[in-house]
Amino acid sequence: MSATIEGRSEQLLKAKNFCLVATHRADGTIHGVPVWVDVQDGRPTLNTAEGRAWPRNLERDPRVTLTVPNSENPYDYVEIRGRVAERTHEGADEHIDALAKKYLGTDSYPYRRPGEERLIIRIEPEYVYTNGA
Repeated sequence: MSATIEGRSEQLLKAKNFCLVATHRADGTIHGVPVWVDVQDGRPTLNTAEGRAWPRNLERDPRVTLTVPNSENPYDYVEIRGRVAERTHEGADEHIDALAKKYLGTDSYPYRRPGEERLIIRIEPEYVYTNGA
């Protein structure tokens, strides 16, 4: 069952706040990383490079928890539990450039590595909790 990203939840995803991504490793333990995030068509949208651990974890087990705290008040946050809805390379380079503009104020992502292939991962939210402290 889908949940809706709207109101304060959407504001937190659109703002310059980091997203803490929690995935399941093969041994069942949790792997957590901070990433950049935005929201497109009601879905949290992440960007990464192929070969990293957390996207590999999501290939095996599509369940994910995202926590996006307000950078000015971490008690104001949204927690989103869901599953991978889409993985695509299409538009991923342009998307990481847009995220670099949002987070760094630069027109292009400055940390590209030679041969790096970018990947967009869109999450279908199943549960959304906003704590507007």
